[in-house]
Amino acid sequence: MSRRVVRQSKFRHVFGQAAKADQAYEDIRVSKVTWDSAFCAVNPKFLAIIVEAGGGGAFIVLPLAKTGRVDKNYPLVTGHTGPVLDIDWCPHNDNVIASASDDTTVMVWQIPDYTPVRNITEPVITLEGHSKRVGILSWHPTARNVLLSAGGDNVIIIWNVGTGEVLLSLDDIHPDVIHSVCWNSNGSLLATTCKDKTLRIIDPRKSQVVAERFAAHEGMRPMRAVFTRLGHIFTTGFTRMSQRELGLWDPNNFEEPVALQEMDTSNGVLLPFYDPDSSIVYLCGKGDSSIRYFEITDEPPFVHYLNTFSSKEPQRGMGFMPKRGLDVSKCEIARFYKLHERKCEPIIMTVPRKSDLFQDDLYPDTPGPEPALEADEWLSGQDAEPVLISLKEGYVPPKHRELRITKRNILDVRPPAGPRRSQSASEAPLLQQHTLETLLEEIKALRERVQAQEERITALENMLCELVDGTD
Repeated sequence: MSRRVVRQSKFRHVFGQAAKADQAYEDIRVSKVTWDSAFCAVNPKFLAIIVEAGGGGAFIVLPLAKTGRVDKNYPLVTGHTGPVLDIDWCPHNDNVIASASDDTTVMVWQIPDYTPVRNITEPVITLEGHSKRVGILSWHPTARNVLLSAGGDNVIIIWNVGTGEVLLSLDDIHPDVIHSVCWNSNGSLLATTCKDKTLRIIDPRKSQVVAERFAAHEGMRPMRAVFTRLGHIFTTGFTRMSQRELGLWDPNNFEEPVALQEMDTSNGVLLPFYDPDSSIVYLCGKGDSSIRYFEITDEPPFVHYLNTFSSKEPQRGMGFMPKRGLDVSKCEIARFYKLHERKCEPIIMTVPRKSDLFQDDLYPDTPGPEPALEADEWLSGQDAEPVLISLKEGYVPPKHRELRITKRNILDVRPPAGPRRSQSASEAPLLQQHTLETLLEEIKALRERVQAQEERITALENMLCELVDGTD
């Protein structure tokens, strides 16, 4: 009688748990736009959610600590004239977020650490280059101020956000709508999926398709692809019979999949969230009420099912916290922010451990907030792995870093090397002026509000006097 050998893995017992009710964010009108993006972006400081807004597109940005009921008049980030379709936090500055919209533009915003009094309406920069709606955004993982956008015009544009310049435009690679774009770990390659059912690996600086696979999944519904730690491509899609399917591919040999597994017959697109530190991929389907997670290894069957987190309510979208925003003292290895119709609920994934000591096997050094390259260095052909940080002492976010714009209008989050000379008024960072103007405007608005309240009080007092005189 043969004994079944259980696969050894420290992630076999990962379990998910919804946060307590008082840790959720209530009364948020989550966007009802039909679009297969996550609708939510999160970092160690802020939670951003695309919301319903009349007369254009908007999203709300909340400090992570601001749980509970959100005031219906809480300031929004508004500036787009059409619905917002995607948002993405800059990995190198926790106060900077990009938004893409149906109005064909991409906007980059500086979010203050304090709660603004009124809506934020002025982006730091507006990027105009697409001829149709822009539905996909992705910051470069290692180069400062490099942002990718993909639009309904089947074009991928890579921007230098600091100057507003187009670094690269990939406009003759995709013959149809682009469904997903993903950078590899050092930002030298892109994996894209397209309505033409082709999975492509692209070298963006050469505008070249390095490898491609037609019908990685045979169904017509949208496919998603992400790079794994070992350089493989993990995909989600549909079979010809509309069953959901996941696949693992080696770009050096696209003929046969490394792994291919059928899942279920639900019709929601599966959004894959991959953690390279643990090599776990979490699959969240829009409209599903569960998160399935798998460990990817170099041993057959290569994609190992771990478990499913199930809940009662379907998800409208999902945010995925970067590793440096997790609570290492509780052995938390992932945290999701699940969007309901009117609220956002954190879901915590934990590895059960008895010891209170730092678990260094769960937390290898992970990408930190410092970029490894400047935009022009990357464009010239340099590659660099992410600058790693240790989570042993628990991650402390850096203080608010102003995005500086020099004469060349290059966004920078660190002061130039060498002794600092005094700046003339013309050289003063435009964004600091922008922040100053914003503060002065808010002070003026508050004063006007106070004055209006005082006038109202005076009017009410006069009415009261007239009533008293009348009764006499």
